[in-house]
Amino acid sequence: MLLTLDRVSAAYERSRVLWDIDLRIPEGDSFALLGRNGVGKTTLLKVITGIHNVISGKLSFAGRDITAEPAYRRARSGIGYVPQGRHIFPHLTVAENLATGLAALAGRTGSDRRVPDYVFDMFPALADIASRRAGVLSGGEQQQLAIGRALAGRPRLLLLDEPTEGIQPNIVQEIETALTRIRTELGVTIIIVEQYLDFAWTFADHYAVIQRGKIVREGNTRDETAETISHLVHI
Repeated sequence: MLLTLDRVSAAYERSRVLWDIDLRIPEGDSFALLGRNGVGKTTLLKVITGIHNVISGKLSFAGRDITAEPAYRRARSGIGYVPQGRHIFPHLTVAENLATGLAALAGRTGSDRRVPDYVFDMFPALADIASRRAGVLSGGEQQQLAIGRALAGRPRLLLLDEPTEGIQPNIVQEIETALTRIRTELGVTIIIVEQYLDFAWTFADHYAVIQRGKIVREGNTRDETAETISHLVHI
């Protein structure tokens, strides 16, 4: 398993948000975290990246206990994160935004300190707008930039929070195609949090439904249809 969570719980001050989460994510998998707003999906991604601490439980990445590791060390070890809302730097150019993703390579031996060519292969539009300020880009272009920035750090695991939010349908298709290539051609394991159930079902091999901070159902997307769990997801 590339990522393992054993009975992981998290809270904001005295309010418990996650309860005894168990996950097993094999290398090369595509995994969807599903559930309505406010059930803890984003918090779970932040726990995996180290942005938010656990109150109990254990996380392992590539066979190593990372429970107490800070976020920057997890990024260096190969965990990339694309937050909800993209969080690109609007006053920097596309090229400068991509370069910030190279910070994840600090401390890694033998790593090329250039933005990998495969970023522009996956998102060719970024090469055409490299000198443009990120703040003037469309929502779809900003999302491609946010994913490209995470890819610049050469992750083994890529976490994406609502990658299709606020994006027009034709760009959603481009993002789905790129994510599929990132997984199949680059071997990157991908976990997505997604409200668009059809997109999640098309892209992911496996899924988990979260309700009130607990996993209530897990399965293989090839063994059932999205309709069979839609009543659990509430989307």
